[in-house]
Amino acid sequence: MDNQKKTVVVGMSGGVDSSVCAYLLKEQGYNVIGVTMQIWQSEEQAILEDNGGCCGLSAVDDARRVANHIGIPYYVMNFKDDFKKYVIDYFTSEYLIGRTPNPCIACNRYVKWQSLLNRAMEIGADYIATGHYARIEKLPSGRFAIKNSVTAEKDQTYALYNLTQDQLQKTLMPIGEYHKDEVRKIALEAGLPTAHKHDSQDICFIPDHDYAGYLEREVPGQIPGPGNFVTKDGVILGKHLGITHYTVGQRKGLNLSMGHPVFVTEIRPETNEVVIGEAEDVFTQVVAFDQPNFMSEASFDPDKTYGAKVRYAHRTSPCRVEQIAEDRYQAVFETPVRAATPGQAIVLYDGELVAGGGVIL
Repeated sequence: MDNQKKTVVVGMSGGVDSSVCAYLLKEQGYNVIGVTMQIWQSEEQAILEDNGGCCGLSAVDDARRVANHIGIPYYVMNFKDDFKKYVIDYFTSEYLIGRTPNPCIACNRYVKWQSLLNRAMEIGADYIATGHYARIEKLPSGRFAIKNSVTAEKDQTYALYNLTQDQLQKTLMPIGEYHKDEVRKIALEAGLPTAHKHDSQDICFIPDHDYAGYLEREVPGQIPGPGNFVTKDGVILGKHLGITHYTVGQRKGLNLSMGHPVFVTEIRPETNEVVIGEAEDVFTQVVAFDQPNFMSEASFDPDKTYGAKVRYAHRTSPCRVEQIAEDRYQAVFETPVRAATPGQAIVLYDGELVAGGGVIL
């Protein structure tokens, strides 16, 4: 393939990883176009996020300086309506029904990929590219799959399990072949302005981590108020601040005088109750999920042992997968896993490949 005849739109967040992604593809001979996605909902929010995340105005300034340095065209494209629909509205609606959403996964599938890919194809590009720590592999079956990054500590495959086959075959991820220190070294040697920029870890549209406060501002009057902490049998233990303040597995911030550590084991939006239990109550051997996305395989094999993650930082645990209804499955683990939280993703791995995943029920 002659890369010089291929055009790739690189999503540039203003960070070092996407900067090096653009640089590497330019060096490989691609016709590279840099794009920062405008997803902030107001100028006030953009300024608030100016020093962090991939949403703020500083992202535009940094990405533009990188594009100028490496000699590629650069644009800011407005995707705020898509971000509001697929990320913010989803985020708020999930919390209101007692689930814990994963906005980064939704953003990846519907905004950073689908919205950007559609726009890229409209302007005649062949690919999009991102600075994620993951790799894409075309399998003998013809399917495409996300593959673990070469660096385990930065691996981002969990957040990418929901990408489609069409999205994967039109995506490049050069950063997955490098360790973080190698990426910074490339940035330094290339003189990229973002070489020393620190990594962002926050949910970009809530930089202060106050989810409950954000929800109050976003959907005023819709947030459930205080209710009861209860045991699984309904015994009242005390008052909680509102279900949007809690998530399954939470121990801190409960303000319950039980004499020993206790944990949130369930959220009951229909009765505005937060169920409290012991440490062992947070573990489960069976995790049900729906909204499946199949990646390396067209279906889950009930005879195969997969490695599964039930949250981003979870180490894979071996399990079997059974279909229990249409588009509904359950993972049966060899040993119980902690805090499988409704609304979060379960991601199934076949070795280094993402087999697929779904949303925990």
